[in-house]
Amino acid sequence: MNQIIESLRYTVDLGGPVVMILLLVSIITLATILYKLWQFSTAGVGRHRALKDSVAAWDRGDRSTAAHALNASTSYLAPVMEMAFSAGPEDLKRLEAEAEVRFARLESGFRLLDSVAQLAPLLGLFGTVLGMIEAFQSLQEAGSQVDPSLLAGGIWVALLTTAVGLAVAMPTAMVLSWFEGRMDAERVTAERAIASILRPQSGHNANSTVAADPAHA
Repeated sequence: MNQIIESLRYTVDLGGPVVMILLLVSIITLATILYKLWQFSTAGVGRHRALKDSVAAWDRGDRSTAAHALNASTSYLAPVMEMAFSAGPEDLKRLEAEAEVRFARLESGFRLLDSVAQLAPLLGLFGTVLGMIEAFQSLQEAGSQVDPSLLAGGIWVALLTTAVGLAVAMPTAMVLSWFEGRMDAERVTAERAIASILRPQSGHNANSTVAADPAHA
């Protein structure tokens, strides 16, 4: 642990305030990612087996099994499906809005991660530009006594901020993409479930049978 702290301190000393800012941003970003993982886990994101069983039972016309399976579900979408059981096709917009409220809670923090993914490389580049300016100023002050190692040292120190910025941005962008992919899948699951409940296949089959039966003509 002491070695890691010393390495971080050495990096900050070399990179200056820009690297310090990027390290603080990386800590905030890591805390946000861990919180989102915990939130996804407690909400049951991706764990909709009981909910899907409930919707499938409702689609078959087995109302009691559907209600029992829904009561066993720990999905954050279960309250929306319970509302859908007593709703009609005219309530589609309201049910979609209820689902979106829950999606918005899960997507909180995405803007922060997106900002970090976009701004961290720019902040690193800004530090590089400042470092290059300082390196060339030192080169100018040296006059005719130019030491190539002085310029080379200044350049690699300046480029350190860009490397740190990219090291913060790339994992953040990958994690954000994964989060967004999970939420896209959640929306598809909710839309299919709501559609199946409001227009169950069993109801369609019954209507088709009635229409085809000559006794009802």
